[in-house]
Amino acid sequence: MSIPKEVHAVIFDMDGLLIDTEKHLVRCWCQAAQEMGFPMKREQALHIRSLAGKFAAPYLQGELGPDFDYQKVRARRKELVAEILEREGVERKKGALELLTWLKDNGYRTAVATATDEERAEQYLTQIGVRQLLDKVVCATMVENGKPMPDVYLYACEAIGERPENCVALEDSPNGVLSAYRAGCNVIMVPDLTPPDEELLPLLSGQAESLLDVIGMF
Repeated sequence: MSIPKEVHAVIFDMDGLLIDTEKHLVRCWCQAAQEMGFPMKREQALHIRSLAGKFAAPYLQGELGPDFDYQKVRARRKELVAEILEREGVERKKGALELLTWLKDNGYRTAVATATDEERAEQYLTQIGVRQLLDKVVCATMVENGKPMPDVYLYACEAIGERPENCVALEDSPNGVLSAYRAGCNVIMVPDLTPPDEELLPLLSGQAESLLDVIGMF
């Protein structure tokens, strides 16, 4: 597909799209839950990618029982991921630097719309060397409802002064795709851990194997 000429901005998800962290998040969710006696499966951890806590907690309690302590397990998951990133570093996804540099050179506005909190988002984006190429970083903690609700994308559009229909959203997860689609953005999926299913495909304006391939869509 070709990106419409009326598109003036690109909004990026972060985990699984700009940085290769979703694999750690999924594995550490399962480990943290299992340490506390809850047999979380990989499929359940995949389901909560980019999902706001107010939605993830009742989902996991429904799956694993009403005694599942979402905040306690999440805190342990954050510890486990932090240990991995301290040891291995934050890995930039293929094409992230090239695409952001191309967008800046060609006059496009850019933003990040992430479920991660502001402190860690700023830290990770700086560590992978792309923060200076982004106009705005918008986090779900800044809005009432996180993904899959549209709030974070609507706020990102407002922050860069663009209408949603004039923005491309780049996402790797179903909850992120839903959020961007509900906001009215043109959604391109760059799958990370899972491909789009039949329910997700109609919501997409396009699909790319990597961020490097997105450049050729302009």
